[in-house]
Amino acid sequence: MPREPKVEIIRRRLWLRLATWCAVCLSAAVALNQVRHFAMTDRRFRLSAPEYGASLENPSSGLSVRGAVYASRSRIQQAFAPDFGNSIFHLPLAERRRRLLAIDWVEDATLSRIWPNRVIAEIRERTPVAFVNLPIGISGQSRFALVDADGVLLAPPSKTRFHFPVVSGVTEEQSEADRRDRVHAMLRALIEIGPSAASAVSEINVASIEDVRLITQLEGRTLELWMGDQNFSQRYQNFVTNYPEIRKSSGDVSVFDLRMDNRIIAK
Repeated sequence: MPREPKVEIIRRRLWLRLATWCAVCLSAAVALNQVRHFAMTDRRFRLSAPEYGASLENPSSGLSVRGAVYASRSRIQQAFAPDFGNSIFHLPLAERRRRLLAIDWVEDATLSRIWPNRVIAEIRERTPVAFVNLPIGISGQSRFALVDADGVLLAPPSKTRFHFPVVSGVTEEQSEADRRDRVHAMLRALIEIGPSAASAVSEINVASIEDVRLITQLEGRTLELWMGDQNFSQRYQNFVTNYPEIRKSSGDVSVFDLRMDNRIIAK
């Protein structure tokens, strides 16, 4: 008999604790929901749309964009169109970043919510390394674009001049990985040849990365040099050093095969 009252007391205490925790959890859930509702609806947290003609680089504007030089401002702003007038806490950062990465020239993007009603977009743009001459169908015509070291094609911005060689053998139909391998072959050839000599190279053909071909200017003539896939510096310098004698014996020949070290074949 004396054990039953003690058991009953323990049960009551357990039920009281359980009820207390349930009340605390319910209160926290209600409070959290009220805070969430406040953050989502209060006008103080609404992202304002940029005024017509206003710069997106303005640090005090609702949407502030940093690092965008060649990327389209209108497309960046358009990526956030569904968010203007809504709370910044409702803005889906991952989805907006995905839309920014789809914009030409944008390599990476970082988004930050700034209390109470601002969003900052940090843009890192791609760095072009060469021009590409892209064929247009079977028309025989072509258009110029830029390409970066990852093989990504970029639209040339207006009113901006770049001084890059032209790389041929790169097409839109190739995969990005295939273009990247070809661009890397071009860059390796230019780096090995060196900046002073590379300045005379106007075009590099990487249709085959095992047989890189250079278009260069020597003594007022345009020459095509077949370089292979290695020893670019040695082969190029050997040709330049001996070109006065080569020209005497080769006449008007403009194509030379340098793929065998220490041997030059006029084609």
